[in-house]
Amino acid sequence: MSELKQAKSALISVFSKDGLEPIVRKLDELGITIYSTGGTEKFIKDLGIEVVPVEDVTSYPSILGGRVKTLHPKVFGGILNRQDHEGDVKELEQYEIPQIDIVIVDLYPFEKTVASGAAEQDIIEKIDIGGISLIRAAAKNFKDVTCVSSVDDYAEFLELLNEKSGNTELADRKKFAAKAFNISSHYDSAIFNYFNAEGDINSFKQSELKGKELRYGENPHQKGTFFGDFEAIFDQLHGKELSYNNLLDVDAAVNLMDEFKGEAPTFAILKHNNACGLAQRDSIHQAYVDALAGDPVSAFGGILISNVEIDAETAEEIHKLFCEVVIAPSFSSEAEEILKGKKNRILLIQKEVELPKNQVRTCLNGVLVQDKDLKTDAIEDLKLATSNKATDSELSDMIFASKICKHTKSNTIVLAKNKQLCASGTGQTSRVDALTHSIAKAKSFDFDLKGAVMASDAFFPFPDCVEIAGNAGITAVIQPGGSIKDELSINYCNENNIAMVMTGTRHFKH
Repeated sequence: MSELKQAKSALISVFSKDGLEPIVRKLDELGITIYSTGGTEKFIKDLGIEVVPVEDVTSYPSILGGRVKTLHPKVFGGILNRQDHEGDVKELEQYEIPQIDIVIVDLYPFEKTVASGAAEQDIIEKIDIGGISLIRAAAKNFKDVTCVSSVDDYAEFLELLNEKSGNTELADRKKFAAKAFNISSHYDSAIFNYFNAEGDINSFKQSELKGKELRYGENPHQKGTFFGDFEAIFDQLHGKELSYNNLLDVDAAVNLMDEFKGEAPTFAILKHNNACGLAQRDSIHQAYVDALAGDPVSAFGGILISNVEIDAETAEEIHKLFCEVVIAPSFSSEAEEILKGKKNRILLIQKEVELPKNQVRTCLNGVLVQDKDLKTDAIEDLKLATSNKATDSELSDMIFASKICKHTKSNTIVLAKNKQLCASGTGQTSRVDALTHSIAKAKSFDFDLKGAVMASDAFFPFPDCVEIAGNAGITAVIQPGGSIKDELSINYCNENNIAMVMTGTRHFKH
């Protein structure tokens, strides 16, 4: 065990006072001199505990409306001095600088202020200068100083004070220094991303403070961790912890259902990030029944999501199915009790939270970053390519199918009829394979494709797909267009009474 170091003094300067009182009382009990300033100083005095104002040390008041309080050689000299360095010790004596052994800092809430929609000047004022400087100085000098840089670390620090009576080992101080640099780097990344919101500086910085170790990754032999604030998006009502694969499927489900936000009751069932069932109806019960009919085999162990509250009638039907996760904006009390009937079934209430507008994934020795595909095809975007016009019902079904297609792995073909997913061909290496697979699948579940529509995530370079679709009974096609051989597909459709519209937007999902 390394030699213990006894703390004799502490500087405390925090924004939030939550959880601070027991630490202050313990420091006082241990006879540790406390230095502070501003609101923190008043907080400590109000506890009836003696505190030395920083102004008494520096002989300078807080100036510039509080922008400058602790930025002074007598403060930073007290933190940065090397206690085993003869020259440093002499200078502290010469300039009457007090030695500081503990620094407790809580930074201004920059990210919360940005998220609140505050005015720019209010945001700028929440860029901490003194606090971040204190953190860096104390963490740099971890050989002699303990730096507590977050409210989240108060409990651990208080436990350390209680266990070791104000003594610390080098390993303790180094651990808190690592935590401090984690806080400071995250803080600076948030500030940079605010100033670089338009992306003028071609630099990538992403920081997440919350990491949750998962049972394993995609497979049991892989380690997995989720970095993010899951609780900001969901309230988990019931069930086991989500796995790596659960999280990927939940992400896919949420992004897909976002396309149907505010629309008639819509229910989707996903498996391996792709929809295997989806329907829109007048009631959520019927939407679920018809979504399940799309592929009751793949639905086993799937992820279920609704765009409206799940009621008891729907819950009774869901309860008959083995499924991993059920997501909805709310559950009736009766539905919640029914669905809790399976111990491991995960129930999530999705909150009204704006989803990220970009996507990040690892690639080779770096990362790929792109804007999320936020374009949703709408009727006003459609350009009629054929002399055959689509009916209103076909137009509605094509938009419905296009939304599903956008969230299905490429190459894909989606077949839909009467606001119900009949089948899709997902992740195929050729578009013909995707189509033939989707037709075979639809027929295996007794769907009549006569009058159905087809959506494709990319253009048709040859007329083979529209010919196969037409022979299966499909009467309308939605696709981006853009092939130099578009006319071949258009001509076939004209000759075989098939309507075709083009969106001008490709929706690849790799």
